[in-house]
Amino acid sequence: MLNKKDLLARPIQHVDLKQHNVVPLVDAMQNMAYSARDTARAANIYDMMLRDTDCGVILCLAGSLISAGLQKIFIDLVRNNMVDAIVSTGANIVDQDFFEALGFNHYIAGDEYKYGAGDADLRELMIDRIYDTFIDEEELRICDETIHKITNSLSPRPYSSREFIREMGAWLVKNGKTPQAGGRDSIVLAAYEKNVPIFCPAFSDCSAGFGLVAHQHARQGKPMVSIDSAKDFYEITQLKIANPTTGLLMIGGGVPKNFAQDIVVAADVLGVEASMHKYAIQITVADARDGALSGSTLKEASSWGKVDLTYEQMVYSEATLALPLIAGYAFHKGAHTSRKGKQWTQVLSHVDEPVIA
Repeated sequence: MLNKKDLLARPIQHVDLKQHNVVPLVDAMQNMAYSARDTARAANIYDMMLRDTDCGVILCLAGSLISAGLQKIFIDLVRNNMVDAIVSTGANIVDQDFFEALGFNHYIAGDEYKYGAGDADLRELMIDRIYDTFIDEEELRICDETIHKITNSLSPRPYSSREFIREMGAWLVKNGKTPQAGGRDSIVLAAYEKNVPIFCPAFSDCSAGFGLVAHQHARQGKPMVSIDSAKDFYEITQLKIANPTTGLLMIGGGVPKNFAQDIVVAADVLGVEASMHKYAIQITVADARDGALSGSTLKEASSWGKVDLTYEQMVYSEATLALPLIAGYAFHKGAHTSRKGKQWTQVLSHVDEPVIA
């Protein structure tokens, strides 16, 4: 068995969409068939979203995406005004993006580890595996403890995940974890600086949960920090009300997908007649036949009054293949160069704190 240093020797390299002009390739794919044509249509819909000056773009992230080498694409989308809000699993934002912002890496695993043959040995070495990728568990514990420290620094009250993640961005700036200070760029940092709100509806289901658990355990019987998921839902619904025209770019499915789609219905519950999401793209490998959320089609979402059918596209592909083509196409078509970000964090700064009677 190799030692830990040998196993963690090859860091994942994040693909840079700026270095690869895929426009000719994707244009050619429009005249092909199957997933090639679907991918090309999705790329064109994303370009349409960015050219529609009224449209607010919501990016949804599910699945292990940052660890797979997609982090830089998402950073570039934020920094180039190509997304206005993010809805994500906690793992992508905390365990993976914030983790790398602290200076840590994800690592390429050998093919012999893909199917679990060496997992018992990895456990002994405190190496966690995501299919063909390794993470150092000891470094992950440092990430957990950093979240614990951030939590302890906050005034005890309920926070939306959006508010908490913004505090994570402020912590990165304060502690020199920025490119200007010799550190790394990250989604959390870019969103903080560009006023792009990040929501993690299941925030405790990641390293943030461990930090919050430690905080609440130490403060039993005292005021404490907590995460208010209803406040998350209220805040993102306010964005839909403030900006009625919206588009979804969904990578994977799960909670982020449904959370972002449901804001149309939530606005209606609040007495506001909100239009369905005008544009919608989903990249997924999930099947619709088991009735699960991740595989449910956008046409199905239309039956719930969530997604308009004029500009929607399902792309049945693994995200590391389809996303660089779709995002790269939109980037190199250049719509972002004249697009202004919606600055939705500033919109939410006017949302009143809930008053508990």
